[in-house]
Amino acid sequence: MSLARPSAPTVLCLIGGLYLLLLWPPAARGDCSPPSEVPNAHPDLKGLSSFPVNSTVTYRCNEDFVKIPGQTDTVICLENDQWSEISEFCNRSCDVPPHLRFAMLKRPYSNQNYFPVGSTVEYECRLGYRRVIGLSGTLTCLQNFTWSKPADFCTKKSCPNPGELINGHINGTTDFLFGATIYFSCNTGYKLIGEKSSLCVIMGDNVGWTEQLPVCREIYCQEPPKIENGRIVRGEREQYVYSQAVMYACNRGFTLIGEDTIHCSARGDEGEWSGPAPQCRGRSPPATSPPVSKPTTANVPATQGELLSRTTTRSHATSIPKEGMIPSDSSLLIAGIVAGVVIIASIGVGVGLWKFRDHCRRR
Repeated sequence: MSLARPSAPTVLCLIGGLYLLLLWPPAARGDCSPPSEVPNAHPDLKGLSSFPVNSTVTYRCNEDFVKIPGQTDTVICLENDQWSEISEFCNRSCDVPPHLRFAMLKRPYSNQNYFPVGSTVEYECRLGYRRVIGLSGTLTCLQNFTWSKPADFCTKKSCPNPGELINGHINGTTDFLFGATIYFSCNTGYKLIGEKSSLCVIMGDNVGWTEQLPVCREIYCQEPPKIENGRIVRGEREQYVYSQAVMYACNRGFTLIGEDTIHCSARGDEGEWSGPAPQCRGRSPPATSPPVSKPTTANVPATQGELLSRTTTRSHATSIPKEGMIPSDSSLLIAGIVAGVVIIASIGVGVGLWKFRDHCRRR
């Protein structure tokens, strides 16, 4: 039995296929096609449709899914044009545990990002806080992929009592807890020496105050002013503090003008006297009496002049005060009136005698 000879068309097909096989690039042989789908993930192909041997493709989890720790997310193109095996590695998870102002995640959970339903995480108190006995410090990922509500299982630490501010006040909160600020003020008449406030802050593993308790020091006034023709009669001392007073008085013969007492007061943190010192003024001199005019003897006869002289001399002699006595204004006035009457009477007597002598001569 003889073999059938192939027909011409068959020979031509065999020759054409061999020719195409020889023309196909060697690198194309053994390439992998795009990898298969993985649940809840998608491959990052970077725009390629063919992958040579030993090529790798990485998958990314879809939205709302998280990579399971320890599971591979990469496939490799093998020599048999097949991809390496990969299992489901994306799953639903709670978000990163919430940030708490009073606590932080313990170290094993701080770098974790996969929290399936039922997962628990544990917190520890931050610096400045202490654990509350009886309250849990853990949170759980619930069925709806949300975290359980945290309790206030850490509370603020308390700074020590700052003490008593003598002659002053401490204002602000009374619990002195971490983060609290207290303010210092002095009573009236005292000046604050030191800081006006202090803050309760972290100091090592505990808490303490940033500033020491200040001091309230008495406010001093300068030496009170001196006055002319007067002096301080009460309250004089080496130093003068708030509310202390001094009293002034004038020397004999002077009158005090103004307040006789001033006291040390405060203006802000400085001392000042409550007012100006008084003044001492002298008394006004007494008014002088007008001079008494003396009677003239012009055009008076000699006999009458002699009589007038004797009368005037006698009159003046009666008005001179005794030694050691100073006449008052009223005494001088009475003496002047008496002298005037005597002078007028003397003039009348002299005129009468002169007329009588002239009448006798005519006879």
